[in-house]
Parts: sequence; structure tokens; C-alpha cells
Amino acid sequence: MLTMPGFRFLRPGRLEDALDALDGGSTLLVAGGTDVVPNMKRGLLRPERLVSLRRLPELAVTRVEADGSLTLGAGAVLADLGTDVRIDHGWPGIAAAARAVASPQIRNVATLGGNLCLDTRCAYYDQSAFWRSALGHCLKTSGDVCHVVPHGRRCVAALSADMPPALIAAGASIRLASRRGERALPLQAFYTQDGARNTVRTEDEIVVGVSVPAPEPGTRSAYVKVRPRGAIDFPALSVAVHLVLADGGVRSLRLVVGALASAPRVVDGLDALAVGRPLTPAVIDAVAERARAACHPLPNVDVDADWRRAVLPVHVRRVLAALAGRGQP
Repeated sequence: MLTMPGFRFLRPGRLEDALDALDGGSTLLVAGGTDVVPNMKRGLLRPERLVSLRRLPELAVTRVEADGSLTLGAGAVLADLGTDVRIDHGWPGIAAAARAVASPQIRNVATLGGNLCLDTRCAYYDQSAFWRSALGHCLKTSGDVCHVVPHGRRCVAALSADMPPALIAAGASIRLASRRGERALPLQAFYTQDGARNTVRTEDEIVVGVSVPAPEPGTRSAYVKVRPRGAIDFPALSVAVHLVLADGGVRSLRLVVGALASAPRVVDGLDALAVGRPLTPAVIDAVAERARAACHPLPNVDVDADWRRAVLPVHVRRVLAALAGRGQP
């Protein structure tokens, strides 16, 4: 049986108090704890203190603004986001991503902020301390080698969170607070290409929430998660699409692929292939092939990398064909 190491547990009631609690000592933020607790049991995380964010009213926000944009607090529970009719109507890709996370039991306690800050995963990292001690530590822990890319100098553990690809596709920005003030940046810029530390959040910052622009007329979006089982599992691959159709053609198209590396992959070069053209099968095929060419899965999760690359264009074709016919994949 895996047991929890000892720690102090703090439960601030205000955001200011939570920010104050980040001063001094080895501190880790926790909301639902659905990822933090298992990782602590495996010995992957050994904080001296846990600071709970569950009681902060500043983070419990789900609101459609007067200008039609969407504001989501980091403390919003994923089960609520997945069943909110306002989100499902205006941003169906985001709602679908929330519904795709793990299981109903986990979604009932897991939060948006926790999913955005989910630790990266790797088949050689997410193991017990005993297992890892036999193989040897890696770049994500205290070692000097990557077991996925033996001569690599950067950790390639994958971000397996469901919400980031859908939110990035929708053009979301993220807000962070510290004692120095608050800052906002595009969610895409929040992530880095280093699995050992894959966000730009500093140790004295707390994710407050995200803002999503109002959908334009003709907007369609979707999120597709590829995983061995229909529940529980992290994605082996995910595809988020944000499509705007106008005047019989594509006005804009954003395609984001998740679970490949430490940051979601925004597929580039799509404007030349699709914008200004009807979303015909030929255009869909070109976009799917561009996604395949741009994405190179690594053997960092427990699903074959070559298979993941092979099925990526299949799912891109399916989701675009469904959106072109006003359906949902």
C-alpha cells in the first residue's frame, strides 16, 4: 500500500491569505487533489505544506459577461462546467473537454485550475518510488537522463490535461495573482516545452481563472479524446477544433493537439489550406495531413507512438466532417 508522507495542511478563506501562505517552506497548492494526492503517494511530490484553494470565493466564478465572453474561475468544478448549458451552447468544445476528464467521481471534485496545472506525465515517471529507484531517476526528478530520449537535454513528459487544448483553441487567456499583483497572458503562452517545469507560473502565483472570447457568428467547436477506455484514462491523444464558417467558406480554423508533449501543439499553416474556402472533403484531407506532418508523438505514454500518429489524421477528418455538417463528433 502506498502511504502519504507527512505535511502541514492550510485552509485559507481568502485569496490574500492563500498568497501569504506561499511564503516560506516547500509549499504545494491543492484544490480537488485528484492528481496531487496520488503523486504524493508515489513519492513524486514531497511538500512540507499543502495550501487548499477550495474555500476561496474569488476562484468560484462561472459567468458569461455582458460582451458575450466567458469568465471561469480556477476553482470551478469540472462536472459543473461540463453540464452548464451556457458553456455547452456557446463553447461546446470546452464543455466536451470538461465532460471527458476521468470519471464522474473525479469530475465532481476536480477543478479547472487543477486541470490547467496538471503535472506532466511519462511512462517512466508516474511510477512508485521503488519502481523508479530500480531504473534510475530522470530529468523530471533528480536524474540527468531522459529515458524516452536518452541523449535529450530536455524532459519530454506529456501534458495529458483535457481542458488546455479546448481553451487554447477558443483563444482563452489565463489570469494569475501574486502579492506583486495580477497578470494575464494567452493560455498558449502559459505552457513551455519542458516537461520538468512546463508552465511559466512562479512559486508565488496562483491561477485565478481564464477568460474566453465571445464566439463569432458561425462558430463551431469540438473536442475529441482518444484513450484506451471510455472513462478514467488520460488521453493518448486529443484534438480540439475551433472553426468559424461565413459566406460559404472558412473564416478561421484553429486546431490544437494534446497529450503529445509538455505543451499542447497548435497546428500551424492552416490558413493557407482552409481560410476562404468551403470545408470540402479535399480541404479536410489537407488539414488532416498537415496535422499528421506537424505532430510527432514520442514513446512517453503507455500507448504506441506510431499508432498515435497514424490515428491523428483519422480523428481530425472525423471532427471536421462532423462540424462541417453541423453535427458533433
